[in-house]
Amino acid sequence: MSGHGTPIPMTSHPCGPLTGTAEVPGDKSISHRSLILGAMAVGETRISGLLEGEDVLDTAKAMRAFGAEVISHGNGEWTVHGVGVGGFAEPDQVIDCGNSGTGVRLIMGAMATSPISATFTGDASLNKRPMARVTDPLALFGAQAVGRSGGRLPMTIVGAADPVPVWYEVPVPSAQVKSAVLLAGLNAPGKTVVIEKEATRDHSERMLAGFGAEITVEDTDEGRVITLTGRPELKPQVIAVPRDPSSAAFPVCAALITPGSDVLVPGIGLNPTRAGLFTTLREMGADLTYENMREEGGEPVADLRARYSPDMKGIDVPPERAASMIDEYPVLSVVAANATGKTMMGGVKELRVKESDRIDAMARGLRANGVTVDEGDDWWSVDGLGIGGVPGGGTCESFLDHRIAMSFMVMGMGAQQAVSVDDGGPIATSFPIFEPLMNGLGAKVERT
Repeated sequence: MSGHGTPIPMTSHPCGPLTGTAEVPGDKSISHRSLILGAMAVGETRISGLLEGEDVLDTAKAMRAFGAEVISHGNGEWTVHGVGVGGFAEPDQVIDCGNSGTGVRLIMGAMATSPISATFTGDASLNKRPMARVTDPLALFGAQAVGRSGGRLPMTIVGAADPVPVWYEVPVPSAQVKSAVLLAGLNAPGKTVVIEKEATRDHSERMLAGFGAEITVEDTDEGRVITLTGRPELKPQVIAVPRDPSSAAFPVCAALITPGSDVLVPGIGLNPTRAGLFTTLREMGADLTYENMREEGGEPVADLRARYSPDMKGIDVPPERAASMIDEYPVLSVVAANATGKTMMGGVKELRVKESDRIDAMARGLRANGVTVDEGDDWWSVDGLGIGGVPGGGTCESFLDHRIAMSFMVMGMGAQQAVSVDDGGPIATSFPIFEPLMNGLGAKVERT
């Protein structure tokens, strides 16, 4: 079942060329952070292009529960009247973060150094995901966490009354963990230092600097050293959210495997810590070009043009690239099934603790549609069948995971027979306009 209601079975049929402009929604990572930092600033932050998917809307509700005034003006235009660093009020009700691991972990960090308590829960998928990776470093500030066995939600965080600054080396590449620690450091005196051995998406660092925090980033032999000075007065901002590269991945990859396709995806954020998929696709031989490159709101942006690419080859994806494309491996595996030769993906154990075990979920669905997959704890490989070689005809479990559901819908567009998923409901968490957008390009996605 979908975490937000009755299951919505969906089927994607083989289709003709995909053509036109795909205006995908705003970036989910930046949308979450805009709301949270807006709530921690003093004054009115104005946001345009906010992703209005369920994950982000749950974060907006949470910021209201902590005392900020969060108002939607329609069409992605929002204002947030913040309460200042350390100004969060104690929520009256349980905070429901739905399906969003990013939302719950960042919000936990933001409130962990205030003398308040809050209880968090989520849908069936989120309540299975590990929270200790965040609550362990938050405990160093003085916060306490009480949850179910295995560090799972529902969970109550008791914020630190007298927080102390923290020096923390992130044990696994995780922008969520890094960001939670930095947000907690905002209300701790002195300097909080985070070290990451592998660089992860840096939206938090960029946005903290934009809001007026004193933050430095240095590349050293130990890794990336991020130093934040606590207790600033964050200044409200005007934020234009770029379009989400993780959402853009679906129309881009669909165009590459569907004969005759030519799709333009405008205004996509190309932050180098997020653009690993597009680099990988080009290495495979994809006809993918960047047009009108520019900078908006401190983030590199471009229009992406993706054309049908019948001669793509399987490659070994460098493990060090994983952090910059961790959410895109499911749809990459669909492209890999349509390439010639084997695609090997290593350094990806983080995929096993996402909204689902994404390696297992994709492996099951690919096999059900005639594709050979091999896997280990930290790697997986897909044997390509070439363009038009995927038999299809199978029904796949989405495991309450939006990216799994959308990946199999993309696979159906270029397969020999239709591909179905048991529940496409979770797609609304990140890409609520997925069906009309893809069908508007020429796809045949339907609810069954």
